[in-house]
Amino acid sequence: MNNKKLWRSVPLALAVAFSNSAMAGISLYDQDGTTFSVDGYFNAFYTYQDSEDKVADTNTKTSRVRMGFLPNYIGFNVGKKVGDLTVGGRSSFWVSINDSNQDGDGTKTDSMIDVRQFYATVDGDFGQVLFGKDFGLYGRSNIFGDELLMGVGFAPAATSNTTFGNITTGYPYANPTAQITYRSPVMSGFQVAVGVLDPNTTGDTVDDSNSARFETEATYTADYDGVAIKAWVGGAVGDSVTSGVDAQGISYGARIAAAGFALTASGFDQEGISSVFASNTLTDSAESEGYLVQGSYAFNANRVVLSYGQTENTAAGSSVTTQDSLTGAALFHSINDNLTLVAEYTVHKTDNGTIDTSETDTVALGAVLSW
Repeated sequence: MNNKKLWRSVPLALAVAFSNSAMAGISLYDQDGTTFSVDGYFNAFYTYQDSEDKVADTNTKTSRVRMGFLPNYIGFNVGKKVGDLTVGGRSSFWVSINDSNQDGDGTKTDSMIDVRQFYATVDGDFGQVLFGKDFGLYGRSNIFGDELLMGVGFAPAATSNTTFGNITTGYPYANPTAQITYRSPVMSGFQVAVGVLDPNTTGDTVDDSNSARFETEATYTADYDGVAIKAWVGGAVGDSVTSGVDAQGISYGARIAAAGFALTASGFDQEGISSVFASNTLTDSAESEGYLVQGSYAFNANRVVLSYGQTENTAAGSSVTTQDSLTGAALFHSINDNLTLVAEYTVHKTDNGTIDTSETDTVALGAVLSW
């Protein structure tokens, strides 16, 4: 796993998925069938970590002020009614508050402005067509359904930007990719999305080109006498032209919620796909699988979360399976509709197939402001 690359680019785009489901943003213009709105997300955490290298028999203690799993961002949305169609688009911009820790940055003021979404949509009775850059379909609901999305999760001490959440400990990251995607209308709770995406490889060879990646996700949502249910299944297929690797994966999950309680379980099983970046085709047929199980209870202005996730990796041609796991508990306290305080404790473990090689305990205290 290329940790340095992951630290720089992993979830600099996830906030919009959460914010769009939680709030409508601020409307700046709404006249004559044309709308324009803005949404945003800000967060910072104090973290204290005790990391143990069980092979070298050493301990390292680290205190930091840093971003959590979600970055700080601002997004803009536009829509216009034209006859029987509604056309629209979204652009979103992500920045780091930990710019003083950027690798190789002599000025220490690089906020790393990153555009993770830039797409257009066309909606009608037929459903929706999206073209541009957006999150992938494969594994999408696994990560967006994470109850610790507004927290910290797996937090390597030296990350120069966001933490990992449950990436590598329960799901791969459905990172934004150039795509053309169709979504059907919702029919009796069912919706299907299919897309063709620009392929990516993890190889270093410049001419290691891929065939296009095809991804899909089917979702079902319903409410039965106050019991809310969501279930999903997704898939991805592709291959590396020069190395001949067939990439294929399946993702799945379900969430049941009632009377303040919620139980979420998700998983994935894949071959030839990176366990870090869900869009990346490997140059060999390595296998990985994982799952995430979470329970939560919301009462008054509070939400308590218990979480466990793990990912297992098996190298091509190997019988040795390595494992990363994350056990966590968190309390989210809403001051109002926009401001939330967060307290979280996690334990991350790595197993090399024989013994636990490392363990990191993290305490995180932070605040989130969103609209």
